[in-house]
Amino acid sequence: MASTVPATPASHDSSHGHGKQGLAGLVVGAIGVVFGDIGTSPLYTLKEAFSPHFGLVGNHDTVLGILSLVFWALMIVVTLKYVSIIMRADNEGEGGIMALMTLAQRTLPKGGKSAYVVGILGIFGASLFFGDSVITPAISVLGAVEGLEVAAPGLHEYIVPITLLILVAVFVAQRFGTEKVGKVFGPITSLWFLSLAAIGIHNIIDAPEVLKALNPMWGARFFLEHGAHSVLILGVVVLAVTGGEALYADMGHFGVKPIRYGWYILVLPSLMLNYLGQGAFVLEHPDAVINPFFEAVPQWALYPMILLATAAAVIASQAVITGAYSVARQAMQLGYIPRMGIKHTSSATIGQIYIPYINWLLMIMVIAVVLMFRSSTALASAYGISVSATMLIDTLLLALVANALWPKWRLWVLPLCVVFFIVDVGFVIANGAKFFDGAWFPVMLGLIVFTLLRTWRRGRELLHAEIQKEGIQLDSFLPGLMLAPPVRVPGTAVFMTAQTGVVPHALLHNLKHNKVLHERNVFLTVETLTVPYAPKDKRLKMDSIGDDFYRVLVRFGFMETPDVPLALMRSCDKGGMYFDPMDTTYFASRETVVASAHRGMPVWRDRIFAFMHRNAAPATGFFRIPGNRLVELGAQVEI
Repeated sequence: MASTVPATPASHDSSHGHGKQGLAGLVVGAIGVVFGDIGTSPLYTLKEAFSPHFGLVGNHDTVLGILSLVFWALMIVVTLKYVSIIMRADNEGEGGIMALMTLAQRTLPKGGKSAYVVGILGIFGASLFFGDSVITPAISVLGAVEGLEVAAPGLHEYIVPITLLILVAVFVAQRFGTEKVGKVFGPITSLWFLSLAAIGIHNIIDAPEVLKALNPMWGARFFLEHGAHSVLILGVVVLAVTGGEALYADMGHFGVKPIRYGWYILVLPSLMLNYLGQGAFVLEHPDAVINPFFEAVPQWALYPMILLATAAAVIASQAVITGAYSVARQAMQLGYIPRMGIKHTSSATIGQIYIPYINWLLMIMVIAVVLMFRSSTALASAYGISVSATMLIDTLLLALVANALWPKWRLWVLPLCVVFFIVDVGFVIANGAKFFDGAWFPVMLGLIVFTLLRTWRRGRELLHAEIQKEGIQLDSFLPGLMLAPPVRVPGTAVFMTAQTGVVPHALLHNLKHNKVLHERNVFLTVETLTVPYAPKDKRLKMDSIGDDFYRVLVRFGFMETPDVPLALMRSCDKGGMYFDPMDTTYFASRETVVASAHRGMPVWRDRIFAFMHRNAAPATGFFRIPGNRLVELGAQVEI
């Protein structure tokens, strides 16, 4: 059974893999990775607010109104919701929508409709995250390279080619890992935020009037003056908080304190100073609304700022791409996507992984997005819907967790969840209004990913049910087999099976074709827990069932990479059986799925599942079993 350790309001300050690193080093590392996405938002947020689409002009009241909305969105959504509250809902130190989903499901009756609905919400949110992973690199790099237009308008035609070259280089470099490059991410991003603050202060000095925007009355006044149409501006305001979910998703890598310190001490002040500085420049130069970020940069610093912005955009892209690897691995472990080849790019840090299939798929889609939209302004119409919908799902899941698991905190958390819900719904409505202008793309992409995830999950359930139905019960099979036992040969045979009470197909095929039985026979089941890391005392369970037959259960957390041989070798440390690597052979069944029109899913989903199953990575790589010690035997199953 999966572990059911409840979440508590107390945050985990330490996480796996960085216990020896100092707090200051973790803060710098978090600044480099966690805040990359939200840190590049000033490149395009205010610019999009004054795009012709909204018909706004850069006058005094409008500028202060938009800046007030941006400030309070950062305070309510990021500071209060994510940094102060939702980061308390950690799953053994890990965050993100998948971790929050598993926490929320624990509060509900297992197998009930409410748990099913929560699972649907969580998986849909994760699907939207993949859409965000496609758009973020494109809009960040485009927004940075578009600074060339301000410096030299004649370079406009080179913006898309330069963007594509940078993005291709980012994806090609993924296979080398981020360990070495990651060491400079923190300092570069810290320099980026300090530069944002310096440029902001430089312009605020010329127009200190802009500081009035911190008063929420200017945001309320904006809504009153512009009527119902003003709700649409929230589709731009949400651009300032994109990346807020990443703070929660990445807290397992750095811990809660480093992320909070980085946000309060450097990131939030720098962002707001820069937004206010852009607003101050627009008050003094109304024509600067075309690209207020780069227009507000002093002429002597323009080219260095373009280079720094591009570096920050690359880092933001890197953070989202590696985040996609992490979510994909969690989805793999929880049984929502097929096994894929995972490469570890660091011998010291387990979290640094590279998934080639995800990488190249993302690269193709990002290139397609750049070629389709061709500017950050066009992409801004597509950006936001996936982020705002994910934030809304986070709020709903947070309410469930707070109500069930935080009895001392829910009296104030639940009323705040109502506030968050209203804000998130406003963001979703505003971004939904841009559906035909480009928001259809991430929605379509999210629905496709969601369909694939649900199809794989349901297909696996049907496949296992068919195997269980057609299988022979182990308890009745073994006594009959030992009445007239076949020839026993030296060595240990490990039969991998997902059904603990059923005779593995691989054993039946081995007896049928080879007519031998090994000296020791182990029926091995791998289970993924709903916690990030399996406790050591629950890693392995071994039971003897007589005549040198054993049942073995190996457990891994959803953030771990399963290493079955290593787990078996460590069993002897606790007085268990010794598995000689050179004397152990692994047997696995590889089923061929046949689609049927009269079974569990529509035939088109059956065919999708059959295709995904056919192209899943073999157990050799996923469970880290040596290829020269594995025997795969086929079977055909109709679903």
